[in-house]
Amino acid sequence: MVGAVTETRALDEVISEALAVIDKGLVDLGRRELMSSNEVADLLLDVRMLLVNPSADDDRDDVAVVG
Repeated sequence: MVGAVTETRALDEVISEALAVIDKGLVDLGRRELMSSNEVADLLLDVRMLLVNPSADDDRDDVAVVG
């Protein structure tokens, strides 16, 4: 049971990080009238990287929203 709880917490943390990236991107987008498709792709790739590698133990401070 301890493994399942730990995995759930790790997944919750990854989801929280992904939501934070999305929220930051939305705030940045809200201030602009126009956005390039490259900027949208960068935001989606940042979120995807967080969701694909949930077991990575390294700090994710290097993930940045470009825009």
